[in-house]
Amino acid sequence: QVQLVESGGGLVQAGGSLRLSCAASGMTFSIYTIGWYRQAPGKERELVAAVSRGGSPNYTDSVKARFTISRDTANNTVYLQMNSLKPEDTAVYYCNARNEIPGRIYNFWGQGTQVTVSS
Repeated sequence: QVQLVESGGGLVQAGGSLRLSCAASGMTFSIYTIGWYRQAPGKERELVAAVSRGGSPNYTDSVKARFTISRDTANNTVYLQMNSLKPEDTAVYYCNARNEIPGRIYNFWGQGTQVTVSS
């Protein structure tokens, strides 16, 4: 059974930092692209950052130079280091694991962790 468990969310003042963790189990972690998404109240879920199975990261423009995604394949964990947080970063953050093979897509979500940035 595949599980993605997020942790590390919380309340922080603007300018502060948080590190989110996504621990995966029940899957061949190394073959998945892992992404962090977020959803603020009344808004659609958006991709924040992702790291490919080869380790290549990509970021949405609003978090570039502030957030860093990294993966620890030995421990089946992906991290999102968030610095210089802004109130507009407030959202529920979700971990996603995705792998596509011909004819099938494997797509899993964690339960989410709340990040609240106060001004």
